Amino acid sequence: MRSIGEMARDSGLSVSALRFYDRAGVLVPAWVDPVSGYRWYAPEQLEESRLLARLRRAGMPLADIRLVLAGWSGTDTGLVRKLLEAHLRRLELGLSDARRELSALRALLDDREKPMTTVRTDAVRLTVPASALAAAVDAVRFAAGTDPELPMLGGLLFDLEGDVLRVVATDRYRMAVAQAGTAGHGGPRVQAVVPSPLVDAMRALLGEDVSAQLTVDGDRVALEAGGRQAAGPLLDHEFPDYRRLVNLPAGRRVVVDVADLREAVETGPVRASEVREQDGVTFDVTVLEVADDGTVGVRGEGDGGEDGTGGKDHVAVNRVFLLQALAAAGETDRLVLEFGDPTAPMAVRRTDTEDAFSILMPVRLED
Repeated sequence: MRSIGEMARDSGLSVSALRFYDRAGVLVPAWVDPVSGYRWYAPEQLEESRLLARLRRAGMPLADIRLVLAGWSGTDTGLVRKLLEAHLRRLELGLSDARRELSALRALLDDREKPMTTVRTDAVRLTVPASALAAAVDAVRFAAGTDPELPMLGGLLFDLEGDVLRVVATDRYRMAVAQAGTAGHGGPRVQAVVPSPLVDAMRALLGEDVSAQLTVDGDRVALEAGGRQAAGPLLDHEFPDYRRLVNLPAGRRVVVDVADLREAVETGPVRASEVREQDGVTFDVTVLEVADDGTVGVRGEGDGGEDGTGGKDHVAVNRVFLLQALAAAGETDRLVLEFGDPTAPMAVRRTDTEDAFSILMPVRLED
């Protein structure tokens, strides 16, 4: 007999998916412990679970999955073949529709004029406290992208408007924003996307008791601090409009103790995390929920009822991303977590400012 965790490991189905298929009557455990509620699967159910995993990855509807499983072991395979062929036709039609729509979108992009960018006839120079710039970089650096297919996300946006420098990073799955006050510019908005390696070189120059001079000249950027300089070319890509992305729907704000939450996430129940894959990299999912008394906890397997909701505010996020967001918030004892709908992003905010925060995209829990 296999436990549900062993079956998940050997079949390719997550624990929550196995619970869902049990509730749906598709793959019912051979035995359920009447005291603990733990599910146990017979050896012969492993092949069936692997078949189910393949059908799931192919995106087959649940109704058809039921029939395929029912007909798989029979001598007449006609029904199974017909169902597989019908699903393949649906996928091909869907792909054809998607290609048509994407082609139309590409044509619209080709027809659009390139948006006007800020014309810099002179170099832009400004002064910023090194400690403030270091704090801003540290608050967002973890969220910078590394996907070579999206080079425009492979750096930090330095967005200068008036006397405020905002530093922004995103890799699609999270976003971080911080800001620092400046002097010496005060002019129109200027944006520059600084490659991550150059940002790291700049960060190494930023001591505690010095000021830094930042210069953007054409397609190059330079930072001078403490008698040293780091300089190089900017990324020749336009950064997405982050101000649209940070406009979140109103949610419930909960103040948390950073040390307690970090410990809960790091040492929480094993079944609070499910292995997922994102851009070819596996990661754990942590489910946070707000109890009736306003405290935030980490949900374990079976918590919150069989449907996994329990009537509480909750959100599932990448566990490592959450820990990185907590660390990037700096030396603070308390943070604000902003929850919305489970399908909405979760914000991690400082208690002393609204100008530095990070946003984590939610992970959809298995149905």
